[in-house]
Amino acid sequence: MADQDAQDRNLPASPKKIQKSRAEGQLPRSRDLPHFAMMAAGGAALMAGGPLIVDELRSMLRTGLHFDASLLARPGFMAERLVEMSLAFALVALPLGLLLMLAAIASNLASGGWNWTMKPLAPKFSHLDPISGLKRLFTGQGLGTALKAVLLALVLGTVGALVLKDRLAAYVSIMSVPLPSALAYAGQQLMGGLALLAVALAVFAAIDVPLQRQLWLRRLRMSREEAKQELKEMEGNMEVKARIRAKMREMAKRRMLAAVPQADLVVMNPTHYAVALKYEEGKMAAPKVIAKGADLLALKIRDLAKESKVPVLQQPVLARALYAHAKLDHEIPAALFGAVAQVLAYVYQLRAALASRHVARPDMPKPHVPPELDPHNQPGWVPDEDLAE
Repeated sequence: MADQDAQDRNLPASPKKIQKSRAEGQLPRSRDLPHFAMMAAGGAALMAGGPLIVDELRSMLRTGLHFDASLLARPGFMAERLVEMSLAFALVALPLGLLLMLAAIASNLASGGWNWTMKPLAPKFSHLDPISGLKRLFTGQGLGTALKAVLLALVLGTVGALVLKDRLAAYVSIMSVPLPSALAYAGQQLMGGLALLAVALAVFAAIDVPLQRQLWLRRLRMSREEAKQELKEMEGNMEVKARIRAKMREMAKRRMLAAVPQADLVVMNPTHYAVALKYEEGKMAAPKVIAKGADLLALKIRDLAKESKVPVLQQPVLARALYAHAKLDHEIPAALFGAVAQVLAYVYQLRAALASRHVARPDMPKPHVPPELDPHNQPGWVPDEDLAE
């Protein structure tokens, strides 16, 4: 049954499943890359600071073997000397340990990237089952990991044995030279052996890093049923988001319609588009669009304007241009300043005429709208769906 399930997983992992795997702490980590990085960093540190480290160790040895009868008579001398020697050794060991730790962290980041999650720390009691552990050991992944570890041990052991065999006579001859020269020569021989081991680890790391990523992606492969289920979940989320957007649009329309009674005039075309304008001299640099809509929404704006006794002007070209190029709650485009100024002047003159019998009613203006601003002259233009019903 498991083999059949593995055969069905022939689709590549989706971005969502990869993200879920990272959230659970499953990343394509290579164990060989940190080993190589730590050995390379340690070898480089020893080569760069070897003489300094040797001098410091020599000084520690000299200090430790120096005894003074007057100091030995003090009760706390041994504890003081122990603390002093421990601090001196820490000053040598801690920088090297810190360097190795940074190399291990950097190599892990290079192979799998940064990933912060606490899920791998959660207890999994299924891992305590010895039968399940044996089953995992004899799976393809478990056998591959075991064979790789055995091969790495054989290669490193062979390299170490060959280096030791080739330089055994040199190590024996060290005993016949003074201690400082012997330490320097032993360090050179040791660095040569570490360099060969680092080369072997580099080869393994170069193979293991891409291999681990391919195995990780293979484990995350999906079946067709999983892909369908994930698509359904995504569509469900999209439906929820669509309902939220629809609710937000409905709330925005209500706020927009509530602002219509405060408009100075409404420009229409004559039923398809409606734009409500407001201008407060001294407070606004230009008239502002406080409501606009198409089709049924345009009719709602018209009816609200008439109920609130807001003038409604039939200016088809201007209404289309304002609807297409003016943003809600923003000032009108500069190219339409002149046309809107004419209709506003007409509204103000009409109000003055209605308030006084001695003022003649003005004629309906014919504002000029640049042809390029008329959406009917723009092929493929469609009204904004959010402002149409």
